[in-house]
Amino acid sequence: MTGTTRRRARTRERLIDAAYEVFSELGIRDAPVELICERAGFTRGAFYSNFASKEELFLAVHEVQAQERVDRLHVAVTRAIDAADISDPDVATDVLRQAGELFMESLASDRTWYMLNVEFTAQALRQGDLRPPTAAAEEQFQNRLAEILLGTLDRLGRRLTVDAHSAVVTIIALYEATLKRAILTGTDNGQYVTEVLPRLFAALIVPADRDI
Repeated sequence: MTGTTRRRARTRERLIDAAYEVFSELGIRDAPVELICERAGFTRGAFYSNFASKEELFLAVHEVQAQERVDRLHVAVTRAIDAADISDPDVATDVLRQAGELFMESLASDRTWYMLNVEFTAQALRQGDLRPPTAAAEEQFQNRLAEILLGTLDRLGRRLTVDAHSAVVTIIALYEATLKRAILTGTDNGQYVTEVLPRLFAALIVPADRDI
């Protein structure tokens, strides 16, 4: 990296961090570009030399946030498997339960991030130019989760009864529906996430040597 490239990367990083902070406080629609620039310590010129629009900036925020969740999930699941005796069927089952909980909790680790995604997706549904990049961002996230899921099951001697992408989409939909209900009703979805969803997740999994 040249000095200019490093500075540009740092500028983008600071703008992305500031944007997530401001988006979380005000929502995407009501977040002024000027405030994002102020929080990052830059001018509007610095903003527009890195991003064509606030929507493009959100997609960059999405990429960073999604990768952070994927990385945390991968580390947590790997530790759970490394600490277990995989040759013990009971332990493997327990690891599967833990992996399921970690998997689903990482899909939308906080309500703020979920609400920002809902807001942006609603905007993308109305604006044709935003649909392709939004769909691509979602698919990239789903593919990363699918890789972790398949790697985890392989180490545990298990496999899915459906294709990995369908499993991930199903799990995400279940989790987000639960999170939406918790936000709307003001209730805690913790029990559902830690008890019900893992059982539904387990229903998609069989031993690797079992015929479907």
